[in-house]
Amino acid sequence: MSKKPWNISAAECHIASRGGRGSARFSAALFPLLLVLLCLLLSSCAVKKEVVIPQHEGADLEKVLADLRQVQVLNAALSVDYEKGDTIMSGDAALTLSSDELSLRIYYLGFLAGEIKEDKGEVKSKPKLDKTRSAMLVNGLRNGFFWWNIKGYTITEDEQQYVVRNSDREILVDKKSMLPTQQIIRMQGGDELVITYDMPARIEEADRMPGSPSWMHFYQSQMKIELKRYLVTVSVKSYALK
Repeated sequence: MSKKPWNISAAECHIASRGGRGSARFSAALFPLLLVLLCLLLSSCAVKKEVVIPQHEGADLEKVLADLRQVQVLNAALSVDYEKGDTIMSGDAALTLSSDELSLRIYYLGFLAGEIKEDKGEVKSKPKLDKTRSAMLVNGLRNGFFWWNIKGYTITEDEQQYVVRNSDREILVDKKSMLPTQQIIRMQGGDELVITYDMPARIEEADRMPGSPSWMHFYQSQMKIELKRYLVTVSVKSYALK
């Protein structure tokens, strides 16, 4: 919805020129009312995001993981904020992910600003990234989105969550939503990459795998990836599975 700006100063000048003090008092009384009306107008035009609470309690986690492993390709449109200390860099990104390949194209103001590709473990980037940032993005995005690709794991549980664990990774999975809430990845050298998930969202019907069960119709739309002093915040705008 297009909106025209309120020209408050012009309105006040016109009223003041006609009525002196009385008009000034009228203007002062009218101003709060105008602010209330403006707030109501803006709130009525705002797009309200659907609050999604998946309910899959009682589903077999092994069955959920087996179904998710049928995914061949994941495509997502992202908003990415990269932070180091007091420095923040932001941009939009297009992610394509498969079992062997990763392609991340980062855009700033509509122009291609960087690209990262992984093919069977070999990582290339333009411009070239240092080892820490490269590992953070590739491992964080691959394992963050393809969280079900963990191998050689054990499963324990409490009342609220499952803990899926092997020697390198630990994933917390909420029992009600069957979605991950946190993941810890142990890197070479002893560092830990921590991924925190939030904001479940529903996959558009056209972007789902045909015939897929209901627990494959949802995803976590926000991720925070942390490693040492680095933080990457990822917001998912669209999400499609093949």
